[in-house]
Amino acid sequence: MSRRQPRRSIWPPFLYALQGIRTSVREEAHMRFHLFAAALVIVMALLLDIDKNGWLWLIASIVGVLTSEMFNSAIERAVDLATAERHPVAKAAKDIAAGAVLVASLGAAAIGLIVLGPPLWHWLAQR
Repeated sequence: MSRRQPRRSIWPPFLYALQGIRTSVREEAHMRFHLFAAALVIVMALLLDIDKNGWLWLIASIVGVLTSEMFNSAIERAVDLATAERHPVAKAAKDIAAGAVLVASLGAAAIGLIVLGPPLWHWLAQR
């Protein structure tokens, strides 16, 4: 006969994830910058009455930037924990993670220009 495994709550992993988000916002200046930029984009999209398709692109790009920033922070901390000395592999890991954030940010900026640019231009032309 098989013994029943004790039922595990789904809440602890969820709470750990929320703690990770909280730590990222509290301790990472770049995360706060990205959240501020995201808030500006959201306000602008609301004011310009962006359609659902535009919102989909904006939300996906915001999530991509925030996620890449959190991975970057996690990689930097793990590398710092693994070695206190300068090492070319540690530097490469940190540089690659930072590069991922740059790629996501540039992509998000392009999406923002494509989605928000025309309605913003139209709004400005009416003034």
